[in-house]
Amino acid sequence: MLNRALGALLLALLMAAGSASAQTAAADAKEPVARGRPLSEWIADLKAAAPVIRNAAAYEIAGMGPAAAPAVPALIEALDDPMAVVRFPVTVALGEIGAGAAAAVPRLKQMMEEDLNDEIAAAARRAIRHIQPSALAGQ
Repeated sequence: MLNRALGALLLALLMAAGSASAQTAAADAKEPVARGRPLSEWIADLKAAAPVIRNAAAYEIAGMGPAAAPAVPALIEALDDPMAVVRFPVTVALGEIGAGAAAAVPRLKQMMEEDLNDEIAAAARRAIRHIQPSALAGQ
């Protein structure tokens, strides 16, 4: 009788652990992954101290394409990075996200007109072309 009780308890624990594991896997499956890391980790890296980490994060997010739309608010914030080596891939990422990055268009237009770095200004224009071409009408 003790064996049955222990067996039933063990079975219940295994089933509960399997269910929790399946729920975690389902949640993780919704978040895009690059190089074995979920989007949320790459978003966090946009605030890293080292510019090389921020640069790599922006390029990895760009590679996720439209699935990286949840990163748009963090990418908009990263457009103010003091390093051009970070701002450039951020514009690339926004362009690769496409229409899902429409909230970035006003800031990209500002960069297109005001950024002292011509490459960044051109990248902002390219991003807008991918996101919302009508925003460039008449320009």
